[in-house]
Amino acid sequence: MHYLIMGLIIIITMILVFERAKYYLHMVQLEGYKTENYKKWLKNNKEKAYALVRPEEQVKNPLAFTQRAKRLYGANLFINLFIMLIIPIIYLSLSHIVLIVFQVILGFLLYRQQADFMIIANSIMVPIENRINMGFYRSAQEKIKNRKDLKVIGITGSFGKTSTKFIVETILKEKFKVLNTPESYNTPMGLSKVINNDLEDSHEVFIAEMGARQLGEITELAELCFPSIGILTSVGPAHIETFINIDNIMKTKYELIESLPTDGVAIFNYDNEYIKKLADKTFKEKILYGFEDVENLDIYADDIVVSEKGSSFNLKDREGNSIRCITRLLGKRNIYNILAGACAARILGLSFEEISKGISNVAPIPHRLNIIDSGSGVIVIDDTFNSNPIGTKAALEVISQFKEGKKIVVTPGMIELGDMEEEANREFGRNMGKVCDYVILVGKKRTQPIYDGLIETSFNPQNIFVVSNLDEANVHIGKLAKPKDVVLFENDLPN
Repeated sequence: MHYLIMGLIIIITMILVFERAKYYLHMVQLEGYKTENYKKWLKNNKEKAYALVRPEEQVKNPLAFTQRAKRLYGANLFINLFIMLIIPIIYLSLSHIVLIVFQVILGFLLYRQQADFMIIANSIMVPIENRINMGFYRSAQEKIKNRKDLKVIGITGSFGKTSTKFIVETILKEKFKVLNTPESYNTPMGLSKVINNDLEDSHEVFIAEMGARQLGEITELAELCFPSIGILTSVGPAHIETFINIDNIMKTKYELIESLPTDGVAIFNYDNEYIKKLADKTFKEKILYGFEDVENLDIYADDIVVSEKGSSFNLKDREGNSIRCITRLLGKRNIYNILAGACAARILGLSFEEISKGISNVAPIPHRLNIIDSGSGVIVIDDTFNSNPIGTKAALEVISQFKEGKKIVVTPGMIELGDMEEEANREFGRNMGKVCDYVILVGKKRTQPIYDGLIETSFNPQNIFVVSNLDEANVHIGKLAKPKDVVLFENDLPN
């Protein structure tokens, strides 16, 4: 009888562990399967991480049961099952009652400490995953290496990478068969997957978005796909917590340019103060784009007009060519990305007419300053993908150009800015105070610097609403917003 009870205890424990482990698997996945990052998350979220019962939460990116996630999940369950089976066997000489009590206590501890067991499982799986990943990496690398006819464009920057990638693809489709990496695929494994599974002999251009959180990661991506054209969209304080300082970000992004062949071409956003320094020290062939220093630019835009239907501008080059372009994208930030696409297109031989046609075909990119039809006459602008100091200024500039209606901003503030996060959010508040009529802050503690910045501009505190979640924010929007009003959602809730 006691063996039956012990068996039931094991089954019940494993069912409970089976469910609880998914949460920690999700957290490890969100931290890029990096044990140190996961440990840091545990340290900063002890109360939530070790709670026996957690309330349901809305998540920005749900758990994806990829092959790697399944392997890690299986390894963790195996460790738990092994402990549940082996320890009672070791202490089999104990009395039946004591052994059953011991097993109940053991099951409880396994359930409670799943956060820590996921560390053990991930540490065991890392070298195994590295060997698996290296196989995929080398296969993709060899496939690219054997395609001498393929043009590869690498795109990196602190922000604007994904938007620029889709813009470049749309413009180049006017003349070439293009393969693009989907969504925000910008890691070695993401690129390897696309190359191995989707790259065909008929593709003439491959566009590789390149993301990084540490020095050396852009080099690793460049050694995978051998770009001959490199685009630097921006340098700013994104992921400053891992990069520590701007100099490290500059060095990392510049790894793309250093990896270009001697006959490669570098494309720089010359209006960005940090990229300007990198461009000036580059002796490879380079193309400069922007709005400001037109005497030194190869491609630039002027006469920019923004409305609820999109933007229009003049596209010009150093040789005196000019064409009026119309896009469904909003604001200068998106036009910078369009200029990067125009530069790549010129390198590959497209005419201004082909480029303009491609620009008109660019679809709004989800969560990146795109207008959503609310069906109520209220203009809703979705800029929730990721927020940074430059991006927030650009978004506020966009809504300031709408002449009718009230301006309402909904935001949880900016994250991952390290020591400068508090001051950056305070400055965000000051900037909002000059433009907005109402502000809805999501999350009291994190948005306190924004609130302080708003008050510094003598913003009416009765027009500031602090809420706990987006559902509460939508209630206030329903009361405030009327047709012709503009509602900007700036940054999403952090994972």
